[in-house]
Amino acid sequence: MSASSELLDLRTDVLREGQRAYRLTSIDALRGLVIVIMVLDHVRDFFLAGLTTDFMNDPNVSPALFFTRWITHFCAPVFVFLAGTSAGLMVTRRAPAALGKLLLTRGIWLILVEWFVIATGFSFAPWGSADLGGKTFVLLQVIWAIGVSMMVLAACQFLGRRICLLIGVAILLGHNALDFVWPAPESFASGTAPLWLSLHARMKGAVGPFFVVFSYPVIPWIGVMLTGFGASPLFERRDRADRLRVWSVAMIAAFLLLRGFDVYGDPNHWGWQANPLRTLMDFLNTTKYPPSLDYLLMTLGPAAAVCAAAERWGGRLKHALAAFGRVPFAFYVVHFFVIHALSVLCGWLQGFPVRSFFTVYYFFPKGYGLQLWGVYVVWAAVLLMLWPWVQYMDALKSRSRAWWLSYV
Repeated sequence: MSASSELLDLRTDVLREGQRAYRLTSIDALRGLVIVIMVLDHVRDFFLAGLTTDFMNDPNVSPALFFTRWITHFCAPVFVFLAGTSAGLMVTRRAPAALGKLLLTRGIWLILVEWFVIATGFSFAPWGSADLGGKTFVLLQVIWAIGVSMMVLAACQFLGRRICLLIGVAILLGHNALDFVWPAPESFASGTAPLWLSLHARMKGAVGPFFVVFSYPVIPWIGVMLTGFGASPLFERRDRADRLRVWSVAMIAAFLLLRGFDVYGDPNHWGWQANPLRTLMDFLNTTKYPPSLDYLLMTLGPAAAVCAAAERWGGRLKHALAAFGRVPFAFYVVHFFVIHALSVLCGWLQGFPVRSFFTVYYFFPKGYGLQLWGVYVVWAAVLLMLWPWVQYMDALKSRSRAWWLSYV
């Protein structure tokens, strides 16, 4: 890349988003890439025929389905890490008190939207679902995890980025020691268990008029955000691409060693299977709920390499991905409603009553759904349908500095 091209990219980074200098095109492109991949995961949830919730541990799962799910593992770690990084890049332009207030209010806002808006997109039944005894379904996923982590970061950021980095890394390295004293992460804790169990284990049960699934135990995700916040000085360096590549190699090597010895870092152990492909699949089948150390090394290591490569990307593809990455929350909220609406249409075309789709996809009628190739077709259709929305929101955030745009 020529010096003039590097200068142009730097100017673009600085001038994007109404002169918000903490924006980097490479970060936005990486975030946009994982958003595009994320849509595939959610389309699969709503459309795949005969989907079971534990197919990754099925020894007979097809490689195509396994890797369709596996590639989406990269989404949540990148979202949470980059949310912390973006906050870390604000420290030179906001006083700690102002940054703490922004993170706290954003965190509360995200939790409220997850609970009341995104949950409605999942079920289309804000009044309650008969499948859940009349209770309103609430699925607490990555937006919940980001919201809680931001609230914690609002306090921790007063300690400085270096201390946050040390705390975050300590959580990531050490939280798997809790596997021996907390409920097995691959199973849900009983709804009668104390609520604090949801900090490190999946949990579901009634909370007043709601049926709540704590799908993202927050302790390790807090560690990911603190680590992203603490690592943000790396992204302020001119040689950040070179350093990202070094850290990528280090994390991938650490994953291979830690997973290979299989002593610590993941409660889901692997073993030799009938053929090399099945062995590879078992090796890569790390634990997401909560995200194990192996899982985070496996995902954040390659993500660092992609972020480094994005420094040299150009053309329409990078700009399109960056557009997705600049409006992640606005896209995230809307895409659930679009996907669920399309599933209602698909079910109606297949002869099922429309009413039977006003519930969580777990309870969609038997016999409904598409084959995996059909899932990919719907995935492409959703991205095309929402591209005008992405362009509109990106343009709006580019020309306006209204305070409320920081929350969408």
